[in-house]
Amino acid sequence: MIYSGPWLECVLTMDLWQMHGLTSPVGWERAMRAGGTLAAFVEARDKGLVRFLGVTGHGLAAPAMHLCSLERFHFDTVLVPYNYSLMQNPRYAADFQSLVTLCRERHVAVQTTKSIALRPWAGQPKTYNTYFYEPLDSQEAIDKAVHWVLGCPDIFLSTAGDMQLLPKILDAANRFEARPTSAEMATIAAKFAIQPIFV
Repeated sequence: MIYSGPWLECVLTMDLWQMHGLTSPVGWERAMRAGGTLAAFVEARDKGLVRFLGVTGHGLAAPAMHLCSLERFHFDTVLVPYNYSLMQNPRYAADFQSLVTLCRERHVAVQTTKSIALRPWAGQPKTYNTYFYEPLDSQEAIDKAVHWVLGCPDIFLSTAGDMQLLPKILDAANRFEARPTSAEMATIAAKFAIQPIFV
């Protein structure tokens, strides 16, 4: 945003601008082609309107598509779903690890989302502001889910956008000491009937 007046000229710069949900091959090609969305992003950065450029994705294809995006352009950040349940999917886990390895090598920040996903909403009334999923809401379960995510040293956790859940997530993060074991997470998954949110 640029404001210009007789006594003041001020340029406000965004820190981070991300292409949202870039997981469809068709949408990806449209964004990445010559003259596409990426060109506008780079132009904005070159003009000083934004400092960093990123890409986000949701669903099982997100890590693999982010790898494609990073082969095409050196983004500063990626955002990808990450939780214990998702990482029980061998293909997703392998793609996620490949993404994290490449990001570490290139100094790309890895943002994670959906850390406290319980199950898909599946037509139930949405009682929390979590679009894709019904969240865990007990402090015990949130603690385990958040501590498990924070146990990965090469990523950071993006909180849920719901103001009822945010204090619990921040409390869990503040008390993080170590990642729960696989046995502890399996117990939590069984106790709360955690289900994959993507099929």
